Amino acid sequence: MRLSRYFLPTLKEAPADAQIVSHQLMLRAGLIRQEAAGIYAWLPLGLRVLRRIEQIVREEQERAGAVELLMPTLQLADLWRESGRYDAYGPEMLRIKDRHERELLYGPTNEEMITDIFRAYVKSYKSLPLNLFHIQWKFRDERRPRFGVMRGREFLMKDAYSFDLDEASARKAYNRMFVAYLNTFARMGLKAVPMRADTGPIGGDLSHEFIVLAETGESQVFCDRKLVEMPAPGGEVDWNDLQSIVDERTALYAATEEMHEAPRFEAETPEGDRLTARGIEVGHIFYFGTKYSTPMKARVQGPDGRDADVHMGSYGVGVSRLLGAIIEASHDASGIIWPDAVAPFDVVVINLRASDEGVCNACEEAVNRLEALGKDVLYDDTDERPGGKFATADLIGIPWQLTIGPKGVAEGVVELKRRATGEKLSVPLDEAIARLTA
Repeated sequence: MRLSRYFLPTLKEAPADAQIVSHQLMLRAGLIRQEAAGIYAWLPLGLRVLRRIEQIVREEQERAGAVELLMPTLQLADLWRESGRYDAYGPEMLRIKDRHERELLYGPTNEEMITDIFRAYVKSYKSLPLNLFHIQWKFRDERRPRFGVMRGREFLMKDAYSFDLDEASARKAYNRMFVAYLNTFARMGLKAVPMRADTGPIGGDLSHEFIVLAETGESQVFCDRKLVEMPAPGGEVDWNDLQSIVDERTALYAATEEMHEAPRFEAETPEGDRLTARGIEVGHIFYFGTKYSTPMKARVQGPDGRDADVHMGSYGVGVSRLLGAIIEASHDASGIIWPDAVAPFDVVVINLRASDEGVCNACEEAVNRLEALGKDVLYDDTDERPGGKFATADLIGIPWQLTIGPKGVAEGVVELKRRATGEKLSVPLDEAIARLTA
């Protein structure tokens, strides 16, 4: 992709109302544009990152056995009346009427709709266990949206819903999502700590939030430092027996502000391992039994021939919120530092003299060879001054910068820079490409 033909509206200064680093950098790097309070347009560079995050989430859901579908953003109010949540949910729900005076809502979550889909088709325990997920836009009319995509009103979310015959099976489904989330966030370069959490309006008696530690986090969190140091389980696990993995993590103290018990924290955690920090919620999982299946009559025939209300859980990941969380965890004074797995491009090729035919030919060769090897390349072919090009490359945070100028062409070398470390190497193009594709 040639930068001269791309849409990348960067800003030298962040708007005054952008209070946290991720919001400032997302605006300055041309990832988003605010259209209304808590509502953003996703510009091309931001959309590329959003899609990469979405794909990682999708792959890890499917690895854990979940099946993807897509539900609409608008839902019938009558479904929520069945569950008893329509009047109880509060002003965060956007309620509307169509031209026929039917009451609708812009979905803040999908427990009711997925239960309706399930009960229409699944009648026997032989179809269980079942976990259905989608990645869809949600709307919650926050009283005070702030911090950019971290607390917006419209947001992209992955929500999954498990259906099982009994509590024991449902807890196994919960464990699968628990482990899937650890793997998901690790692939994005994040260390997310599972913490006991309040179930809130979703309901149920078992819930964990997955928290990324950051100075600008929205709430105080308390945990054993060893949890932060634990590696992700990885995909090569026995998905039918994950209890030991879950037990290893839940045995150590970790709780959000709402669930924190100071005496227990001090009794269970050695003083040197007590960690108090700010945290950003990037995922939330719930087991809530028959909270929705009983009032909505979502039942299956069990092996004994009797009908039973299915046990359910729900599992959310804030896909759009993750961009903010990643930036909060990975940036410096010059801009964003994207982890390789979610970066909008793999490498930016910087042409230091766009009027020089030899430099242009060398850049074209580099771009063509990298793209042939499957790399996503942004080619800065603009006539901007070198200092401006370097500043833009650092701001937008692409993992590798490959710089070609007249002096390098004469000497048969290019400059390769790793954004995360600042390390620079002057090497022949062949060697640079070998490093980029290793």
